[in-house]
Amino acid sequence: MIKDYSKHYNDLAKLMEDLGTKVPTTMKGFNDLHKSAISDGVLTSKTKELIALGIAITVRCDGCIAFHVHDALKSGASSEEILETIGVAILMGGGPALVYGCEALEALRQFMVLEQH
Repeated sequence: MIKDYSKHYNDLAKLMEDLGTKVPTTMKGFNDLHKSAISDGVLTSKTKELIALGIAITVRCDGCIAFHVHDALKSGASSEEILETIGVAILMGGGPALVYGCEALEALRQFMVLEQH
């Protein structure tokens, strides 16, 4: 069954907010780490989002794929850049990464449709 990546993204974001009320110190620490790691430095945030997407595919994390496809697009990544990232992830992760690369392709398609409306 194909996932609804926009819904998955929004559902996870809400759950993360809820988790933030239950373990606020941990979530604040994670959010601070995320902001620091993804912010522009020598590498742009776009490049960092693409790296995170490649890792998400190779570690087979559906939620991570939803977040990093979404955030890569928001940071200015093109479809072509995301597709090349999927290709590199398949190289590094083999068959399982191929399956999750297809998941990332579907997420890309869904988020691109949302951006066009």
